[in-house]
Amino acid sequence: MEYRLSQAVAAPKSSVFSLAKKPKYKFKCADLFSGAGGLSVGFHSVGFESVFFNEIDQGFAKTFASNFPSSLPFIGPVQELDAKEIMSQCGLEEGELDCIIGGPPCQGFSIYAPKRSADDQRNHLFRHYIRLVLDGLKPKFILMENVPGLVSLDSGQTLNDVIESFGAAGYKVKHKILNSAHYGVPEERWRLFFLATRLDVEIDFPEPKFFSIRTPNFTGGRDLTFRFAIGNRNGHPNQGTLFPAQLLNPTSTFDAISDLQSISNGGGDEETSYEREPASEFQIAMRRGSKKLFDHQCNSVGPVNVERLQYISPGGSWREIPHDLLPEGMKKARKSDHTRRYGRLHPEEPSGTILTRCDPHWGSFFHYCDDRIISVREAARIQSFPDWFRFCGSKTHKYKQVGNAVPPLLAKAIAQEIKKSLVNLEAGDA
Repeated sequence: MEYRLSQAVAAPKSSVFSLAKKPKYKFKCADLFSGAGGLSVGFHSVGFESVFFNEIDQGFAKTFASNFPSSLPFIGPVQELDAKEIMSQCGLEEGELDCIIGGPPCQGFSIYAPKRSADDQRNHLFRHYIRLVLDGLKPKFILMENVPGLVSLDSGQTLNDVIESFGAAGYKVKHKILNSAHYGVPEERWRLFFLATRLDVEIDFPEPKFFSIRTPNFTGGRDLTFRFAIGNRNGHPNQGTLFPAQLLNPTSTFDAISDLQSISNGGGDEETSYEREPASEFQIAMRRGSKKLFDHQCNSVGPVNVERLQYISPGGSWREIPHDLLPEGMKKARKSDHTRRYGRLHPEEPSGTILTRCDPHWGSFFHYCDDRIISVREAARIQSFPDWFRFCGSKTHKYKQVGNAVPPLLAKAIAQEIKKSLVNLEAGDA
């Protein structure tokens, strides 16, 4: 089957999709719970220099440090960090940082957690975030990210606690659930963001430039999202929405990864050359700053999954697999269950959420035409990591780093809003 490029990426070069490797730095930021650095890539691209970062996982920290070597690492539990020590080592004055970014671990908040509880210790790490950031570092702006499940945890009490903590420290705060697909990312990924400032400026979240396809089905999905930008596969608004004609089609999986060469099941290379020319604005932007193709290698799937793959069409799922080939646990499943398990990516639509394991048992992670799961680089492209960004560690750990990250293009859109406020403030002081 031949796949056409959609008209999703009609934006000018270097605007929507650009994630510059060497921007001109003007502002200072720092990253707590940094992960591999998805947020920092987006902020970096519009002129924020990472002064320091904190991460407890050695592998994630190695990836962050290798991509942002000038950022001072504080590797270890956030509970052990001290704001005065950080400022001393970084040569910072209180309030000098323009922005602190990051998101406490989200597993305890997630609607996919086996058991959600306000007593989960991971859910209290944000209090150390508050201690360090609001009571110590006092940046001009704060961006905190988490999963939408935080909204409904403990009947909304956790959400209220976060908002009240910001207010008590003198920060005004707004929160919203954003979809990465609205900002050019070839992935439908919903995340909750808190944006706060202690300055006398208006703050708001960036409006979508692309429409999305999937409707949010979680608490806050109606009131906390940009409902007007949710359409359908034909580019029409869903019922009850006002759909601006200027919104672009979502970036498709094909737009994102079709320039990457075919590899075999379990194959690929950690470093190789590009064999195909870029075929979309997104691909051109992702390649900018990289002369080699890194991490285009995938984990293998067993013979039974390769056999199952023969029956799954692009965009299809477990429903197309003969009943006797289904995993035992799915033979009694209803057609409405496990909607994306054992699925192939749809080439003309955005991907679903990239998880920490591209395991076909948990979603659509089979390549749309190759008989394999997507490679680390393909997963990174779908998350909108530029090709210059390199991951450290084993393939399994690289997949985890990619899946845990905030998509850089989404981070960039928010960073631009913060930058706009800082620039306007400086102009007013001039």
